[in-house]
Amino acid sequence: MNKQELMQFEEEIKELFLEGKIRAPIHLSRGNEEQLIKIFKEIKKEDWCFSTHRSHFHALLKGISPGWLKQEILEGRSIGIHNKENRFFSSAIVGGICPIAVGVALAIKMKGEERHVYCFVGDMASYTGIFHESTTYAKNFNLPVTFAIEDNAYSTNTPTLLVWGITNFTWWEGKVRTLKRWENGGILYYRYTREFPHQGCGQWVQF
Repeated sequence: MNKQELMQFEEEIKELFLEGKIRAPIHLSRGNEEQLIKIFKEIKKEDWCFSTHRSHFHALLKGISPGWLKQEILEGRSIGIHNKENRFFSSAIVGGICPIAVGVALAIKMKGEERHVYCFVGDMASYTGIFHESTTYAKNFNLPVTFAIEDNAYSTNTPTLLVWGITNFTWWEGKVRTLKRWENGGILYYRYTREFPHQGCGQWVQF
């Protein structure tokens, strides 16, 4: 899918939400289409993809049918999209998808398969212990898994750097640009400005 098609899908979901046809949380994306399209050019059909509660773009770019995805969202499963055929799974638990991605990558290595695992997390999840443990294990065992940190600078509605008491953003930028790499995988990172609120589609107001 191209950028316009991705944005149009989220607009359709937004309208369905405003019409009261979706009776469950939704987390819409906008502003990171180009970065994701670039990343997904490297992801093959046989690869595995693990995502977060904000997974619509990932699912569509992995090849999941827009019609199928829309029906899942209408049935209240926006924050937990699972599609075995397309090897796509997501979780709303912050960082919770990381050890699952590592487990799949380990299985791929043990079986000698030519597949790769991609695991998307937000900037807040990248600070958690489970992310550190997962990436350390993946690096030490040289697993075929790539973690992608999607940094929109917010943890729900609180600036992530504020949560952790980071005041020197220049130092932080330097830190994230020296992230881990290993032979069969590594960590990608990109920043973007979110254009929807954390949840839903109303106007985002920060006090």
